[in-house]
Amino acid sequence: MSKLSSFFKNNLFNIISWSVTILLVGGIVGGAFLWKRSTNTPQAAALEPTVVPNEEQPQVVMPALGGPVAFASIERDIQLKTNVPADKPRYQPVEYRVSRGDSIFAISESYKLKPETILWANYDVLQDDPHSLKPGQVLKIPPADGIYYQWKENDTLDSVATEFNANIDDILNYPGNDIDLTNPTIASGSWVMVPGGEREFVQWLVPTVATGASGTSSTSQSICPGGAVGSGGFTWPADNHFLSGNDYWSGHLGIDISAGEGQPVYAADSGVVTMAQGGYNYGYGNVIQIDHGNGYSTVYAHLSVIGVGQCASVSAGQWIGSSGNTGNSQGAHLHFEVRQNGGFINPWFVLP
Repeated sequence: MSKLSSFFKNNLFNIISWSVTILLVGGIVGGAFLWKRSTNTPQAAALEPTVVPNEEQPQVVMPALGGPVAFASIERDIQLKTNVPADKPRYQPVEYRVSRGDSIFAISESYKLKPETILWANYDVLQDDPHSLKPGQVLKIPPADGIYYQWKENDTLDSVATEFNANIDDILNYPGNDIDLTNPTIASGSWVMVPGGEREFVQWLVPTVATGASGTSSTSQSICPGGAVGSGGFTWPADNHFLSGNDYWSGHLGIDISAGEGQPVYAADSGVVTMAQGGYNYGYGNVIQIDHGNGYSTVYAHLSVIGVGQCASVSAGQWIGSSGNTGNSQGAHLHFEVRQNGGFINPWFVLP
């Protein structure tokens, strides 16, 4: 008997045991591999069409949840920050520090308020004079147009509403006032918003002095003899035809024309100079006034140079002085007013 046959004969049991073991292990490994592959690619069972009892209605088949239709939805970007609307209502005042070059008109435009609202809220600082604005001042900016008012000891809702020509319900219902409607009492010293309220201004005005029977005042005030008479067709009193500060409104009865220190100032129409006076002059500074003899008069304020004398006749477009920063002024410009029959009119109505 050969050695190989003797080996198989003596180790037959071991050979059969190892063969069975290898087959079992191979079966287990192969089964695990096939199971893993089947779990990685699950196939969703297709849904049966929905049965609609009413044969007149169409049958609708819903797509399988795992199918390609499930990924046809609109994508949404991840948003980590909440967007707050820029025009969110403001119910409380804020503070504003005045910078060089500011004007009441420009500040009010930036807060979408009327210039009067800001002047009224800051009488203690500005005294109703828009030219009192100075860099570094801190202004109260009300949340809405009207009167921002500090309640006094004997005030009542009726008295305050009457004083400022406002509506009681508007005061009571304004969210920022935080008034208890079941017990509408307001403590003395509290600040209250009076929506839509208004009051008169403490105006700063240079007196109107007339010549002859011009109509700007009575003839008894005439201090100059007759002279040149205007045509009624006005020209610009400065080389620039745009503003550098306040426009015309109820608290500022003229326009501030852009004109640097020393730039020329011209007569807006022919007439007689009824005022050519240096000094503070109610805040106007060095000022010239011209009576045009036809019901109109014009005022030129904050000048650095007065180039004409009182009672002189001037023609339209004639040089009469230079712009400046005198009186109550923050920065060189030309304050220009137009008056008709003693009253103020908007210069934009007559300028070309």
